[in-house]
Amino acid sequence: MTKLFIFIILFSYCNIIYSQYTISGTVKDLDGNYLDKVNVRLTPMDLNTITNSNGTFTLTDIPSGEYFISFSHLGFKTANQSIKLMQDELNLSIVLENDLLNLKTIVVTGTFDPRTPFDSNTSTSQLQSEALQQFYPQGTASLLQNIPGTFTDASAGEVYTKVYTRGVSASAEDDMGWYYVSLQEDGLPVSLVQHSYYSPDLFHRMDLTVKKVEAIRGGSSSITALNAPGGIYNFMSHDVRNSFGGDIQFSGGAQGNDNFLYRVDGNIGSPLGNHWFMNAGGHYRKDDGARNIDFTFSKGGQFKFNVVKKYERGHLKFYGKWLDDYTNRWTGVAATNWDNPTPAFGQNFSSTSLLMPGYEASIPDARHLDKSKSNAFDPSKGVHARDLAFGVDFLQDFGDNLTVTNRFKFSSKNANWQTSISNAYVSLSDPTAYFVSGADFPIGQVVFKDARTGMELARVDNSGILAGQSAQYLGNGTLPNDAIMGTSAWYKDMAADEWMNQLTVRKQFTSHDMTTGLTLGFSNPSLFTQGSFAYVTYEPNPKMLQVSLENPGAPEIQLSDSNGVSNYGGLFFVNANAKVSQFATFLNDRWTLSKTIRLDLGLRYETIKHNGDKDRYSPYSQDGGLDGNRNTAYDNSILVPTGEKDKFDYTYKYLAFSGGINYRLHENAALFGRFSKGHKAPELNYYFNNFDNIPINEKGQIQNISQLEIGVKYSNKAVSFTSTLFWSELKNIGISNFEYDQDNNTIFYTPILFNTSRTFGLEWESAYQPAPHFSFHFNGIIQNPKASTWNIYDAAGTTETDDDTIINYSGNVLPFNPKIMFNLSGNYTSHTLSAFLKWQFMGNRYGNVSNGFELSSYSVFNAGTGYKISNHISASLIVNNLFNSKGLANFFGANAFGANANGATPEFIAANPETSFVVFPVLQRSALLKINYKI
Repeated sequence: MTKLFIFIILFSYCNIIYSQYTISGTVKDLDGNYLDKVNVRLTPMDLNTITNSNGTFTLTDIPSGEYFISFSHLGFKTANQSIKLMQDELNLSIVLENDLLNLKTIVVTGTFDPRTPFDSNTSTSQLQSEALQQFYPQGTASLLQNIPGTFTDASAGEVYTKVYTRGVSASAEDDMGWYYVSLQEDGLPVSLVQHSYYSPDLFHRMDLTVKKVEAIRGGSSSITALNAPGGIYNFMSHDVRNSFGGDIQFSGGAQGNDNFLYRVDGNIGSPLGNHWFMNAGGHYRKDDGARNIDFTFSKGGQFKFNVVKKYERGHLKFYGKWLDDYTNRWTGVAATNWDNPTPAFGQNFSSTSLLMPGYEASIPDARHLDKSKSNAFDPSKGVHARDLAFGVDFLQDFGDNLTVTNRFKFSSKNANWQTSISNAYVSLSDPTAYFVSGADFPIGQVVFKDARTGMELARVDNSGILAGQSAQYLGNGTLPNDAIMGTSAWYKDMAADEWMNQLTVRKQFTSHDMTTGLTLGFSNPSLFTQGSFAYVTYEPNPKMLQVSLENPGAPEIQLSDSNGVSNYGGLFFVNANAKVSQFATFLNDRWTLSKTIRLDLGLRYETIKHNGDKDRYSPYSQDGGLDGNRNTAYDNSILVPTGEKDKFDYTYKYLAFSGGINYRLHENAALFGRFSKGHKAPELNYYFNNFDNIPINEKGQIQNISQLEIGVKYSNKAVSFTSTLFWSELKNIGISNFEYDQDNNTIFYTPILFNTSRTFGLEWESAYQPAPHFSFHFNGIIQNPKASTWNIYDAAGTTETDDDTIINYSGNVLPFNPKIMFNLSGNYTSHTLSAFLKWQFMGNRYGNVSNGFELSSYSVFNAGTGYKISNHISASLIVNNLFNSKGLANFFGANAFGANANGATPEFIAANPETSFVVFPVLQRSALLKINYKI
């Protein structure tokens, strides 16, 4: 009997030790409505689940002990609770308060430790998955214009975009518009390097795999991002689902004149057993584009996945991406009337595209003429971007408040451009129209034929043009607008294999939260650029022209090949390789001075090494060109490498600092301030675009960025807002212009001059919920951007230096920075129905630093509605640019081959009031119907 009693006692004791308990409960809002899709997280076991449509949740098989449980949901403040699990089942009843700006939702971007924006001392914004569904899929930049204080220009489409904040913008050119900011996926940069036509937006697409976007503007990005002091935009993927589920979405859209978009998106997640989880998804699309062209503007897509192992003190995640995508970018449209721009030459701001039509050409590859290699060229392909990436994310809590995180990613990238650059008006009476072919003396009777049909369109006698006389038509045929288009068959092949790693060690003490670590990045980019001239009609929906010189009694000289391509490889040649090594180490202390005051102090030491070479080149010297035939002038001037290389090997080192303070006034209000001293090392375009056939004998300048911000954050049940007063100064801005010398058909960049800009402003983000289901959101920026010290090199349109001057524009308004821009929206959301109307306002901007031309303000209205048909099926309709605004987003200067925006000075405009110029209108109205099936 005694033995039986002892056995029962021991069995009961062991049963208590090894018992597994359950936590369940319900989650409601302040009105008593049950909330579904609330994320429930239990730590340190790191278990997750979500509530169902009845607001209930269950977590099972939990050992006894003390835990921390959190409840988070879009639009509600995160609720946290400490629990002690000592009984078979614990039942909780949770009420979530409204959090209209997600100020109480945990963020991880731009900070060394997870924290809420309310407790942060920098400007942080979020776009959650539900909000992401309100946007028409026109690229990453078009989405980010909804982040307050962020200037974006997406008028060219999905790529070739510009994104910057707070006047830190000067080197963010159209072909490298992400110069100061970091575009990230799951905490690591999409790309380590940038150079002309090679920006991170080439390798990023938005789809259902994105759970939310976190963004910071300036501030702590100086110490938390690689060489990106202007801000961070982090697209975070779905990862863990505790039950099988996901979304499949079919979309169909219409744009402009019967241009269509067809798209399928998907994202599915599931537990795999033994605390393993998977998530996978992506998209495929076919898009005719917003303007009229004779080929598909975009097609392709991506596939992403992650597999996560959760364990008691951390996780291990494997993830990957395969992007294989074709897209293009719109070029500008001609306008006249500097004071009130109106379309010129029969063009239309909404629908006209001046891209070359699709054709299949073969252009000799100047690098391998001895092997008779050539490059296929077809403008319908645009830019073909491929990115194969694989990464590992590891987090381990070692106890005693010590946590180690390591993120690693390898990617192999390739971007191949086959498109047109420039679309300027070139009169038939301009010698450029003929001598740009590469022919020695193309004077006499010039015949223009339709390259597709072979039909003669016009015959011109240009004998008098060198004496200043006009070209004369022979016969009845004419060319539209008596001109051809000044454009180039623009071929670029760029590739890079990249490896990056970020190690973070965090140790928490009583009043200090210390983080240190290091970041490594290695890239081996290569670049080949070849530019040929192309004969194209100057009209909407242009045609390729086959051109020849047919003087009576003389042999026919072919100025173009059968496709209309001329001067093979004679306009541009760049062949360069580089190795980029980046290393950074950082230390940050989050110091709790009291219950209401927290101080952040951080240092980051960064070193970037650029090592590489660039080929010198000269025109091909064989008599008669590549084929030895003097009558085929189109291959007479190809630029080829000489065998001589200009090397560069420079290292940039700098120490960045950022310090911030957060003072909590009470539970719903806080003040914050931050001062940052950051730096921006040159990108590879410094070597690739400059030093044309001359030694690369000096390193680039490191730009210095000083930023100060002071702000307030407030959140209660009906009103939330954050407002930030900021000052930023950018020094050592290197400026060089792209120009064309008509005398010797040379395209060149002017010498670099260094300048300074300064911006002072106020940005805000606010939300108001006057009644259940209704809310209003208002965010924007008011600023005063100045070119405080600014000089421009004027080459007077020639490569000769005798007539060059330097023009001083110090004190002018900084170009492409509006003094005001904002987003105002109203939203209605119920269980089955949703609707929104959004007003996006862009203020006046100067189109150049001379302040000679001003782009007028414009408004774009977007609207949408959605209906939940059943628990699994929903439908929504989104309309972008509801009223088809004709706003102008960008300016490229006078409508002349080789012109640039800085050439349109007040003096030039006064002397040329009737001349045409090139602008980039915003994209026209588009509508998208989405059918979503929830698994």
